[in-house]
Amino acid sequence: MAKNVILARMGEITLKGLNRGKFEIQLKSNLKYRLRNFGKLSIYQSQSRIWIEDKHGIENPNFADEESSKEILKAVTQVFGIVSASLARKFEGDLDSIKENSLEYVKGLLSEHPEYKTFKVEAKRGDKSFPYKSPQICDEVGGFLLDNFPELSVNVKQPDFILNIEVRDYNYVYAGKVMGHRGLPVGTAGKGMLLLSGGIDSPVAGYMMASRGMQLDAVYFHSFPYTSEQAKQKVIDLAKIVSGFSGKMNLYIVNFTQIQLDMVKNSPEDMLTITMRRVMIQIAERLAQKEGCKCLITGESLGQVASQTLEAINITNEVAKMPILRPLIGLDKEATCDLSRKIGAFETSILPYEDCCTVFVAKHPKTHPKHEDIEFAESKLDIAKMVEDGCTQGLEKIEI
Repeated sequence: MAKNVILARMGEITLKGLNRGKFEIQLKSNLKYRLRNFGKLSIYQSQSRIWIEDKHGIENPNFADEESSKEILKAVTQVFGIVSASLARKFEGDLDSIKENSLEYVKGLLSEHPEYKTFKVEAKRGDKSFPYKSPQICDEVGGFLLDNFPELSVNVKQPDFILNIEVRDYNYVYAGKVMGHRGLPVGTAGKGMLLLSGGIDSPVAGYMMASRGMQLDAVYFHSFPYTSEQAKQKVIDLAKIVSGFSGKMNLYIVNFTQIQLDMVKNSPEDMLTITMRRVMIQIAERLAQKEGCKCLITGESLGQVASQTLEAINITNEVAKMPILRPLIGLDKEATCDLSRKIGAFETSILPYEDCCTVFVAKHPKTHPKHEDIEFAESKLDIAKMVEDGCTQGLEKIEI
């Protein structure tokens, strides 16, 4: 009897050497966690494929048909390390069984896509004991389908659909694939602290580092009442979008109001942005150390705004002991917006609620600050107290 299963394909992991097993174990663990709400599932690996199905003897409604499987298929393709996934039919038997199951599969496919008029059959024979080679399977199944569907014809170059057949310990038939986000499994590259604002850039930066296997926590600087509760909720919503790819994260919300007011009062206006960034970095680093993070992550892009010139970035870096990763550093705004739309964050990011970086902004910020500029700008500030207060006074922690 045939049953629905999901076939997930690995990509970059297959190029790993002796430590490949560690990546595969983490990927299966991430899939298990991501699919925990879809009932009891069996997740197992065969070569560069991962197979997901209901546990033996359990009727799982999420695998009842293609429509009910869309949510689980979507969840699988959001896990970094997966290149693509397909909903397949799994069954046992000989060539006649493959023909009959292919017939039933194509019948269902054509009922959903009556516009399909051409097809192609591709076969892979992983089980070398099977008496028919791959080209023979294609010929036999293709001819059988032509006999039963006179409205179809073969087109090997640009078919409307490709019927894939795989012969392994079981037989599988499927058509089409849903593309994943590639990358490496989250949890294989350590942990980083993301400086998350309500803008477009930082959620994309978090997504990009998660795609390289990095687990994330995040910190947001809130200046109530100058920034609203809607601005805070906007950041929480963005954190949820990022965590849809990166997994569970802790979001720290720093009470930044008094710190910024002190800066406005005691620091030159043209250096306000740089001074603020340096304090943010130090607070974020303290929280990162608390959570076992090994780096900070920002959404900065070289030359995009005044605080992102080479001189400003260099002066900001001076206060950090751990690396500051800037995955967007070479991207322009349009490329970042495209990525934001891809991950579903753009519409939330452009909601008109200002964050602390836009409320207390200098009219004419210094774009090429020198060491003497920052020394003067911070001479009347108690930076150590600001950092301590930021890490303790009114600090909120939310598990996303």
